[in-house]
Amino acid sequence: MSSILLVDDHAVVRNGLKQMLVEHLDLVVFGEANDAIEAMREVRNQDWSLVILDIRLPGRSGVDALKQIKSEKPQLPVLILSSYPESQYAVRLIQLGAAGYISKDAEESEIVKAVKTAAAGGRYINAVVGGLLANSISRNFSNEDDSTLYESLSNREYQIFLELASGKRAKDIAEKLQVSAKTVATHRSRLMLKMGFSNNAELTLYANKSGLLL
Repeated sequence: MSSILLVDDHAVVRNGLKQMLVEHLDLVVFGEANDAIEAMREVRNQDWSLVILDIRLPGRSGVDALKQIKSEKPQLPVLILSSYPESQYAVRLIQLGAAGYISKDAEESEIVKAVKTAAAGGRYINAVVGGLLANSISRNFSNEDDSTLYESLSNREYQIFLELASGKRAKDIAEKLQVSAKTVATHRSRLMLKMGFSNNAELTLYANKSGLLL
């Protein structure tokens, strides 16, 4: 029997996933978590076959949750199911140990295939993510160092970088991530220093050039 933990802060998404998967999987039971804290409680209290994890969660992000899950239970497969485009997070999260990254906009058949692959211990890499991984490897062996500047950022810095590049104000970012405005400002200063930029306009230009924004 398979046991799948669904981690998403929207009950309608969790219910939709359950209805979809019971039609395609035999003898499966589900658990649910609304945020990273609940997810870690479930991970510690029960042996799961698979965790399906969203990135955008209240409080601690899904990125943080993935890191902690892989730290405490490295053999537990975690499939990322997110509304963020693959170009923003897929490579980074697969490098952190995710069993795959799939968009919530994907066809039902692809989501089911990804779940089956991850639950069986495999890694699901679709054509889009495969291309991104190949490009990342290629860049690492090229001299185009400016195209990989974002890879030097911590997960939180990267998250704030994307928000700033998309035009969000520091106050709004702080509210969204449930951190202080001072924390956002500190991370902004650090990522600016690491990337060699001096203002948000340069961040936006770079993010667009690198294909990191919608």
